[in-house]
Amino acid sequence: MALNYVWIAFFVVGFAIALIKLIVFQDYEIFKKLVDGIFEASKSSVMDVALPLTGVMVFFLGLMNIGEKAGAVNFIARKLNPFMRRLFPEVPANHPAMGQMVMNFSANMLGLDNAATPFGLKAMESLQTLNPKKDTASNAQIMFLVLHTSGLTLIPLTIIAYRAGAGSADPNSVFIPLMLATVVATMASIIVTGLWQRIRFDVVLVGWIAALLAGVALFAWFIHGLPAQDPNGPPRLFTKETFSKVLGNLLLFSIIAAFIIGGMVKKVNVFEAFIEGAKGGWEVILKVIPYLVGLLVGIRVFRDSGALDAIIGGVSWIITQLGMATEFVPALPVAIMKPFSGSGARGLMLDIFKVHGPDSFVGKLASTFQGSADTTFYIIALYFGSVGIKKVRYAIWAGLLADFIGVVAAIIICYLLFAP
Repeated sequence: MALNYVWIAFFVVGFAIALIKLIVFQDYEIFKKLVDGIFEASKSSVMDVALPLTGVMVFFLGLMNIGEKAGAVNFIARKLNPFMRRLFPEVPANHPAMGQMVMNFSANMLGLDNAATPFGLKAMESLQTLNPKKDTASNAQIMFLVLHTSGLTLIPLTIIAYRAGAGSADPNSVFIPLMLATVVATMASIIVTGLWQRIRFDVVLVGWIAALLAGVALFAWFIHGLPAQDPNGPPRLFTKETFSKVLGNLLLFSIIAAFIIGGMVKKVNVFEAFIEGAKGGWEVILKVIPYLVGLLVGIRVFRDSGALDAIIGGVSWIITQLGMATEFVPALPVAIMKPFSGSGARGLMLDIFKVHGPDSFVGKLASTFQGSADTTFYIIALYFGSVGIKKVRYAIWAGLLADFIGVVAAIIICYLLFAP
């Protein structure tokens, strides 16, 4: 599949829905809304997305270059080589992309989105050097992207903070369902993409997956067992709120310090290596901006026309007609919006908090939806756009299928834990 067809579909469907609104429902403001949305999305794509990312890209690509010259990235790749080689059989053993992908996954799991993106873009660039067809996504690039869109997060700090801000009496109550849902989505990503790519699920791969699942379960058990912070008392380290905040940032700063100190030990000219790597940050942003503007404007037209609302309404109607339990339906807009727009899904989640309350079943399910997947279309535009890939093959449907499985898992988990 080419991004060309996806982009055209956003505009054609958006135009058709808007035309129906104009003729049938006499909505004379609809095309003004679309045009205003195009200008606003064009501006925000650059000012609110690309430019804020520039400084982070420059710093972390410079840091990554230090880590590569010091051998830290290769060290990480060697340690996880048995697992990564089975997921990415096209990538040579100990290739720098292996360590870069691990850094990306690690930052994502810790909820450090700003750090994850530069690591991920660097990994995609490294994978592109192995790609024989430069305009077409390779199997390794698709596996990496689909795993990234599954949104595996061990410390969902942002969602917990939004719940606390909305007045939740127990903002951490969604910690376990969030973790379980993202783990299911990640496993679905590995299975769906692995089966398509005919990866061998041998004893080693299954053993690594089982060990990682056990580690996640142990971590979840530990965090869940910590006491909540006393709102009237002084901050304490071993509480859910404080420990989660400290852990992610402590580990990230430890990695930064380890790369710099490791470079000094290996006699690397640390600052020169940093500058050399940092120069690539601006080049990546310049490559990405046209893809971001094009796709995000298309998504904005699709949303503002009412096409996305029509999909949400259609899905809700079908579920109602099938006679299924409908308590989860008010939270569905968050799940449907998330692959298209993270900010849009967040806005819907906050609206649900206002209407139903953050501690209601719908509020907790909406929180779980928000954290159980990532913005698939944005990630495709960002990552594939950074290396000039136009033919994404099966990446979109594989990512959306993994998202769907994550949504189903989130519904089941929340019914089990928070049955209304």
